[in-house]
Amino acid sequence: MSGTTGRSTRPVRLGPRAVAALVLISAIGVVAFGWPLLARADSGLAHAQDAPWLFAALLPLLVGVVVAMIADAGLDAKAVAMLGVLAAVGAALRPLGAGTAGLEPMFFLMVLSGRVLGPGFGFVLGSVTMFASALLTGGVGPWMPFQMLSMGWFTMGAGLLPAPDRLRGRAELLMLAAYGAVAAFAYGTIMNLYGWTIVPGLGSGISFHPGDPLGDNLVRFLAYCTATSVGWDLGRAALTVVLTLTVGAALLKALRRATRRAAFEAQVTFDVPAE
Repeated sequence: MSGTTGRSTRPVRLGPRAVAALVLISAIGVVAFGWPLLARADSGLAHAQDAPWLFAALLPLLVGVVVAMIADAGLDAKAVAMLGVLAAVGAALRPLGAGTAGLEPMFFLMVLSGRVLGPGFGFVLGSVTMFASALLTGGVGPWMPFQMLSMGWFTMGAGLLPAPDRLRGRAELLMLAAYGAVAAFAYGTIMNLYGWTIVPGLGSGISFHPGDPLGDNLVRFLAYCTATSVGWDLGRAALTVVLTLTVGAALLKALRRATRRAAFEAQVTFDVPAE
């Protein structure tokens, strides 16, 4: 019997079942974030009411992604252990920058982890990390499932970047830093969409008006983001870029070494002795 792992480390492969699970969970997430923009003014619906249902749907779907990756890529207990370790580290990093101009070092870890481990593993890691950090910091509330989805997308995006098994060195770090900067703003914008629809009385130019035309509300939303969150998003993006460019090479090397030694997708073959 012989195992072949090779020296190169590729992200965990996504099979058709894992892709289907990610598409389903992402579609549910898009609806969850965007439905208030299409709701009638007299509907009486609110995110505080839909959050428990979203959380109830999110957990089994996350488990479904993991099960699908196990079935498609042959992941074992070592992969689940690495998921737990990285989620714990990310959850511990989040409180370090909480409330400080958007400086959140966990985003840098999520970018590099998603790059090394792939989009499916990355989505689960991002969601689980945000869940664990909410428990750690007491940040459990109706916003939590939306944060889990947003962080899952953030980390999954890093796993979808091109040339994961070929691009190395400075060029890779620059690509990851650029992605981290753009995705940090995207994360803030997506979470703004959740918060903006539930905060009344912000002013006629930036408030959400239920039942108004979609285009009018989107103009107000852009004004809301500009007025309330650009500074926080800028701090998050800047710290992610700085950490990626300064310590990213060492962390990428460590993650790839750990993944290679764990041999998540090692193919086992049986050699039949010659007669």
